[in-house]
Amino acid sequence: MSRIPQTFIDDLLSRLDIVNIVDSRVKLKKTGKNYAACCPFHQEKTPSFTVSPDKQFYYCFGCGASGNALGFVMEYEREGFIEAVESLAKTAGMEVPREQNVEFAKQDFRRRKLFDTLEAASEFYQDKLKTHPQKHNAVKYLKGRGLSGQIAKDFGIGFAPPGRDNLLSSLGKNNESESLLIDSGLVIHKEEENKKYDRFRYRITFPIRDTRGRVIGFGGRVLGDDKPKYLNSPETDVFHKSQELYGLYEACKQRDLSSLIVVEGYMDVIALAQFDIRNAVATLGTACGEDHLKLAFRYVSEIIFCFDGDNAGRKAALRAFTNSLSSMEDGRQIKFLFLAEGQDPDSLVRQIGRDRFIEQTGLSIPLEEFLFDVAAEGIDIKSMDGRARFSKTAAPLIAKLPQGIFRELMFDNLARRTGLSREVLDELQNEKILLLEAQPKREPQPRKELRPGSEPQPKSAPQPNLETKAQIQPQPKEQSHAANETQLENEPSRNNTTDSDPGYQNAPYPEPYPDQIPPADDQSGYANRPPTQLNLRPQRKPTVELSAAEHATIILLEDPSLLSKLETPPQIEAGNDPDLLCLSEVINYLQKRPNSNFNNILGFWGGAKGIKQQQKLAKLMANQLLSTAKTINTYDSLSELSSTLETLSENHSQRNHQQELSTLKAIGLKNLSSEQKKRLIELSRS
Repeated sequence: MSRIPQTFIDDLLSRLDIVNIVDSRVKLKKTGKNYAACCPFHQEKTPSFTVSPDKQFYYCFGCGASGNALGFVMEYEREGFIEAVESLAKTAGMEVPREQNVEFAKQDFRRRKLFDTLEAASEFYQDKLKTHPQKHNAVKYLKGRGLSGQIAKDFGIGFAPPGRDNLLSSLGKNNESESLLIDSGLVIHKEEENKKYDRFRYRITFPIRDTRGRVIGFGGRVLGDDKPKYLNSPETDVFHKSQELYGLYEACKQRDLSSLIVVEGYMDVIALAQFDIRNAVATLGTACGEDHLKLAFRYVSEIIFCFDGDNAGRKAALRAFTNSLSSMEDGRQIKFLFLAEGQDPDSLVRQIGRDRFIEQTGLSIPLEEFLFDVAAEGIDIKSMDGRARFSKTAAPLIAKLPQGIFRELMFDNLARRTGLSREVLDELQNEKILLLEAQPKREPQPRKELRPGSEPQPKSAPQPNLETKAQIQPQPKEQSHAANETQLENEPSRNNTTDSDPGYQNAPYPEPYPDQIPPADDQSGYANRPPTQLNLRPQRKPTVELSAAEHATIILLEDPSLLSKLETPPQIEAGNDPDLLCLSEVINYLQKRPNSNFNNILGFWGGAKGIKQQQKLAKLMANQLLSTAKTINTYDSLSELSSTLETLSENHSQRNHQQELSTLKAIGLKNLSSEQKKRLIELSRS
C-alpha cells in the first residue's frame, strides 16, 4: 500500500477546471463571473449553489456544502479520498504515483479488512435466516411484524443463531480473522478469562450502513429472554454511532428525497418502508445530536421528528428540540409529530395505511411553533407578569438560533406575542451578556475575547406537557426500546445561509451572488464596513461577523503571497481558540509552500486535515466573495494583514497580562515575595 503525494494532488487540481467537473454532473448556469445551480446536496427551489472559476471552489449558501473539485467528487459520487483522486486523474489523463508510507498503509489496510469482515458477517446472518434449523422463530417474528421477504432483503435483515460461537467458528479461521472479528465488535474477547464468543446470539440482525453503503456495524433484536432487548455494535474504528443514521443509505436511493422522518428504532424505519414510506431514519441509541443533523441536512432541507406516544418519546422530543436549535439555519425546517399514547410509527402505519400516515406528517408542529409552546408551559401569558416570564424564557431559546432571517423573524414574533418592542428584547439580551461577564469566576482564568454577536448560553427550558396531535386510538404494541440519552453541546452556529425557508415563501432572497456585490465605489455602505463586521446587506444586525483571526485568514486565502511580504514572520499563539488554530495552520502551510494558491490549500486540507477543516476554509472564502474586501489593492491588503496580526499579538499580550495579574491576586498579598509584590504593582498600574 502507498500514499498519494501532495505534490501530485496540487498538480492534478491545477489541471482541472471545477466548472467542467461540476457541470458534467450538475447543469450550471452562468451568473456574471460565477456559475449557479440548485444544490445537488439538498432540496431547494432557488439556486444557492455557486461555483467560482476564479477560486476553483464551490459553496452552497443553503446547506454549507463546499470544497474544490476533489471535494465535490467525493461528496457527489460518495467516494473515498483515494478513489476520487484516481477518478479525477483518469479524467485529466494522469497516472497516480504512490509514496510508500508504512503507517498509512497499515491503517488503510486494516480498515479495508474491517469492512470486508463486517460485510462477510452480514452475508452470514442473512444466510442463516434462510437455512438455519431454528430460523422459524425469526421468520415468524418478522412476518408477525408484517415484513415481506423483499423488504428483509432490501435492508439485509439476518438471523444470529443461538450459541456462543457460530460466527466465530465460521469466520474466525486464524488469528488475524479472529482479531478482525474482535476489532469490528462482532466477537467479545474477555482476556482475563481467555474467552471469545459472538456478541449477537439468537437475535434478528440489522446491518448498519454508512452513506457509501458499507456495513459498519449491526443492531440486534433479541428473540428470547436475554437483555437488552436491542443491542448495537460498540464503537470501532469504522463505527461511530453519534455520526450515523440507520436507514439513511436506503433513503438516499430515492431520487425525490426532500425530507427525512426521524423515528426511534430499526423496526419503525423498516415498517414504514414496507408501506413505501422510504424516507425514515433512526439514531443508534443516542439522542439526535449536532452531527446527526449535519448529516441529515446534507441530503434534505426538512426533518420531521416522529416520537412514540409514551413518556420516553416525550422526553426524546424535548431533547431533540433542544439539540435542534443551533441547526436551524435559513432554508431548513424541523417539525415534530406526536403520536397518541401507546402508539408508534410501526403500529400506526399498519393501522391507518400509507396515505393517512403521510397526512399525519403534514400535521407536524413546526419548530417555531413548538418553541413558543415550550416557553409558555405553565405560564399565563394573558397576564402582565406571565408575558414577562414568557419573554425571559423564550428569548434565550431564540438566541440559540443561528444568525439569519429565521432568527430575526422569531424575535419579531416574540415581540408581537409579548407586546415588547424589538429594541427592548435586544436590550434584555445585552443586559444578560453584561451580567454574565460581571459574575466572578471561581478560578483565575485568562479573559476571553468577546466577539460581536456572542450570545449567553440559555438556561434549560422547562419540560412541556406534550399534547398528542394524532387523534388515533392506540392499539397494543411491543414495548418500545430505550429512548435516546446522549446530550449535545448547543453551541450557536455562525453559518450564514441563503436558501429560502419553506415557511416564509415571501421572504426576499437573502444573499446576492458574489458577482452581484456593488463595486468598491458604491455609496450603499458595503465598501466602508470594518473588516471584523462584514455585512452582506443592510440590516438591523450584521449577518457575517468575523473574528480578527478569521479576517487575517481570509486575507491570506485571497492572496497567499502576502505572508512572505511581512516584515516580521507572524508568531500565533493559538491555545484552544479554533479560529487562531486555523490561522496558525494556514500560516505554517504557506511558510512551507510559499507558492500555493487557494486551490492548493483546499486540496491539502481535504486530504490531510479532513473535510470539516476544508469546509471551514471554503466558508470563509465564500464570505469573502460576498464582501468587498477583495477590491482593496495589494498594499492595502498587506497593511490590513499586518495590522490584524498586530491586533492579535496585542490581544495575546493582554490575556497573558490579565492571567498573570489574576494568578498573583489569587496567591494573596501576604503570601507574595518581594519580587512578586513589585510585579503585582507593575501589572496593576499598566
